[in-house]
Amino acid sequence: MSKILVVGAGHSGLHLAHGLLDHGYDVTVITNQTSTGVRTRRPAITQLTPPTALEHEREHHLDFWSAQAPQMEDCKLLLYPSGADPIRITGRIGQPGQYAVSVDRRVKIADWLEYFEDRGGKVVIHRMTHTDLDYFSRMFDLVIIAVGGGELGELFDSETSRSSGARPRVVAQANIRNVAPDPESEAIAWAGATADAGNAILMPMLTPEGPCYSLSLGDKEGGPIDVWQDQPTPAEQLRRMKDLLRRYTPEFYERCKDSELVDGNSTLVEHLTPQVRNPVAALPSGGLALGTADVVVTMDPFGFQGWNNSIRCAESYLHSIIGHGDRPFTRETLVGMFEKFWEYGLPVQQFTEMISTMWDAELPKHFQDMIGAAVGSPEVANRWIAGWDYPPDYANWLLDPELARKFIAEVGET
Repeated sequence: MSKILVVGAGHSGLHLAHGLLDHGYDVTVITNQTSTGVRTRRPAITQLTPPTALEHEREHHLDFWSAQAPQMEDCKLLLYPSGADPIRITGRIGQPGQYAVSVDRRVKIADWLEYFEDRGGKVVIHRMTHTDLDYFSRMFDLVIIAVGGGELGELFDSETSRSSGARPRVVAQANIRNVAPDPESEAIAWAGATADAGNAILMPMLTPEGPCYSLSLGDKEGGPIDVWQDQPTPAEQLRRMKDLLRRYTPEFYERCKDSELVDGNSTLVEHLTPQVRNPVAALPSGGLALGTADVVVTMDPFGFQGWNNSIRCAESYLHSIIGHGDRPFTRETLVGMFEKFWEYGLPVQQFTEMISTMWDAELPKHFQDMIGAAVGSPEVANRWIAGWDYPPDYANWLLDPELARKFIAEVGET
């Protein structure tokens, strides 16, 4: 049975490590943070776990929080064309009876890390360098990199052939309480996309302090939402975020105008660059490392695909590793593992790129028609929102103009 090293205790890496333990592999996780360090750090960008990803967590006995976390059955999408009234689309996130959850990374990753060790997995607390990685690669049959920043992330070169190009983004976020309820549903997330000032997300979530709401604003660097260069205090950041909501997404402002921060550790401002990188890194000694999830596929958070993509990647790698048996993990093998995942990841990447750039030029005619159909048809709206659970479905009806027109016609006949 192969010895496998996972570098980084991230979402995808730990999900994969637990899955490998389930199948009897000798797995070591190296991370530079203890579970206590994870619990006490600042929050990370809020992520959504949609229904199918949640089922994968349950298969590995990793869903510890559904009883405590707010359950989201629906999402309201508000589109704000420049100088026009907002367009509202409300649909189900999954099938009837299914739901999504959002669990703070400080809770989820810390619990998973402790549980991994409790199950007999090896955890090494160590800040990994290139030299360290080169040394450890000789001791394991497979090395997987699950941390995309810093020195290790630089091992993976940008692969522009798989994406339309890097687009630096800035995300401002606050965990808040005293949010006015949605008038139609408690089990709902809100997402807003504006032609003038980026995106907004408001969703209920579970944090170390209990249930609350996460408010996120995202835009391209240098855009109207990028007003954080002076590193404001948490209170000042929330004040500015409310002002931006009032100016660009007034429906969001009405829900958040009386909100307060959960505590003094409730905000973040993060810069990231959505891009696709080469999945395999070569080490000085000749060893190889395979990148996973956002190490090699970094997506705009507004696509709601961060943790969905990381779990799908972990599951794909897990099945590839099991199917590979005890044979050596060559470069061809590692590239093949990524290509197998990329069958799922490519349409997801296409969808998130479309969302990131949808206001950069006039919306395609078929996309405008689909928006109109979604406003008037629950069937279209439900399929649109349910696509967040399985984005490859968008290639069957939304991303292709001919298939979009065909779907609109079929719905109109029912």
